[in-house]
Amino acid sequence: MIADVLAETTTRMARAVEAAKDDFASVRTGRANPQLFQKVMVDYYGSPTPLAQLASLANPEARSLIVTPYDKSALKAIEQAIRDMPNLGANPTNDGNIVRVTMPELTQDRRKEYVKLVRSKAEDAKVHVRGIRRKSKDELDAFKNDLGEDEVARGEKELDAITRSHVDLIDEALKRKEAELLEV
Repeated sequence: MIADVLAETTTRMARAVEAAKDDFASVRTGRANPQLFQKVMVDYYGSPTPLAQLASLANPEARSLIVTPYDKSALKAIEQAIRDMPNLGANPTNDGNIVRVTMPELTQDRRKEYVKLVRSKAEDAKVHVRGIRRKSKDELDAFKNDLGEDEVARGEKELDAITRSHVDLIDEALKRKEAELLEV
């Protein structure tokens, strides 16, 4: 029973870490990255559709990205969705077949803002991991009458170790992203 709770907790925390890494990837660095556009929603025939379902993304140069739509009629909508994307500052151009996105150079102040944003996202992920820990601890506490306090205490120690390791993974991803953001 305790092993089941710990296994489920590990799975849920691993998903939280992956979600944090995906959030980090959506924050732009000095170079163009197709992952920046993962959360772009395009108004395609009246329904919001992820950009990845409407077009292929290519990264020919460090600061440019080429978006090739599968349906040429969506070209204007894709261009508008990229232009409306907050915190990007890119100016997409449309040549009738593709959308070319050139990323502007980041200023030092803008880099610091992005570092603050990434730290905030990391803290949110840690809070989520601790919330998972709290729910799992409550589940373990429910076993005290059946299994005894010693078994539950051992389970809680394991739970703390699992939590620590996942928080450390978030911290490592944060350090990598900060270094990437501050790299000129």
